[in-house]
Amino acid sequence: MAREIDRLTPLKVKALIKSGKPGRYSDGAGLYLNVSDNGGRRWVLLMRVNGKVTELGLGSAREGYVTLQQARRLARRAREKIMDGEDPREKPAVVVTFGDFADKLVENLKPGWRNSKHAAQWKSTLSDNYCRALRKLPIDKITTEHVLDVIEPIWSTKPETASRLRGRIEKVLDAAKAKKLRSGENPALWKGHLVQLLPKRKKLTRGHHAAMSYVDVPGFVSDLQAREAVAALALQFLILTAARTGEVLGARWTEFDLDGAVWTVPPERMKGEREHRVPLSDRALVIVKDLHEVRIGEHVFPGQARGKPLSGMAMEMVLRRMKIEGATVHGFRSSFRDWCGEETSFPREVAEAALAHAIGDQTEAAYRRGDALEKRRAMMVAWANYCAGPSNVVPLRREA
Repeated sequence: MAREIDRLTPLKVKALIKSGKPGRYSDGAGLYLNVSDNGGRRWVLLMRVNGKVTELGLGSAREGYVTLQQARRLARRAREKIMDGEDPREKPAVVVTFGDFADKLVENLKPGWRNSKHAAQWKSTLSDNYCRALRKLPIDKITTEHVLDVIEPIWSTKPETASRLRGRIEKVLDAAKAKKLRSGENPALWKGHLVQLLPKRKKLTRGHHAAMSYVDVPGFVSDLQAREAVAALALQFLILTAARTGEVLGARWTEFDLDGAVWTVPPERMKGEREHRVPLSDRALVIVKDLHEVRIGEHVFPGQARGKPLSGMAMEMVLRRMKIEGATVHGFRSSFRDWCGEETSFPREVAEAALAHAIGDQTEAAYRRGDALEKRRAMMVAWANYCAGPSNVVPLRREA
């Protein structure tokens, strides 16, 4: 080791850097300040690794970067690694956990999703709510047993959530493989793998939402009309238009042509990301016009908070207060569809168009450029008449 008097000092280092005189200036024990003729100023450590003298760069020596004291500490750590039989040039492998990778993947995928609700669902299922046992594990160490530990407890009690969770875990692990952070078969894969280890899921009802029988809808609507709350009006409007909850709650005045009796939902608010025109029956139009006279903001169905629409649970709470069991708000779409199929002769594609469902393959859709608005208007008027009660029903039943 160089004598103490020969070692560098902060003042010497500053002077050497400022002078720019090329050379390698020793601080002892293999640590040098290297000043090159091209303006470089850096710390280097000369060391012997596996019998061979090797140079290790320790960073820039310019002001504001690595100081003399910091360079000495880095050199000491490198020497300790050599004494332990390690090569200080090898960077320690960064351990990527499932939780960190999943969170980053959700952020990367979020711009391509339809709305913030989708991202929130991904975050919720991949968080500690369900994936606590996975989140701290290195992503390359996750096995089938780890996945089963997360999925099995909710496979029978929450089958839909469990299925979506499994698919999201599979997506995360596939992405990790694409990033070369893991290899081998995906332990969350369903076909040919987990399908052999988990019991068959129970079949869910159509749409996965309990629905009121269309036979009971007129009586329910009659009771509903006796309620004047905005949430009750929103629910009545949803039934009459066969729309989705989010489409109704997010409805804005700019989307309505009151003279033409048409509600146009923009693509960004539709599940299928396609504009959807909804013909309004007389009763649906009355609801909108009455609210238009007392409007207080941009939303047709405003909530209690200024500038905000009704909450996502507002219409469900109407059902609860009316003590309706075995039915959901979304289920009224199924009620409408069953009525179309069982009680009318309206074509299937017209009924599906009213629900904003995609019909046929891409080729068929390309040729069917219209949205059958007037055909759907006749159907929605018939549905409104049916919902209003027996005295308004127009016989439309198919003949045998």
